[in-house]
Amino acid sequence: MADAYVALLLVHLHFPQAGSLKAKRKDLASVKAQLHGRMGVAVAEVDHQDLWQRSTLAAALTGGSVAVLERATDRVERFLLDRFPDTCHIERTLASFEELSS
Repeated sequence: MADAYVALLLVHLHFPQAGSLKAKRKDLASVKAQLHGRMGVAVAEVDHQDLWQRSTLAAALTGGSVAVLERATDRVERFLLDRFPDTCHIERTLASFEELSS
């Protein structure tokens, strides 16, 4: 069986300057586009869609080795923390296909 791993991140964001859903969604669309386009991350907003200043994203990465996947996940975390240094909290988990299918 081939080695297959997935990293899942829950990204909790706060947008203190957002004065409307439109403003939040504009910032969020930019973040999601950069994560997907530059880093190959599958990303979706999974909570707080109707709140002006909060959002939770689920982000997923896959890979054939733990080391490569951890480095890619570290890059995603650095990108998010650089962009939102005081308003971002990230939860992270990594699992193998074997672990998930048992």
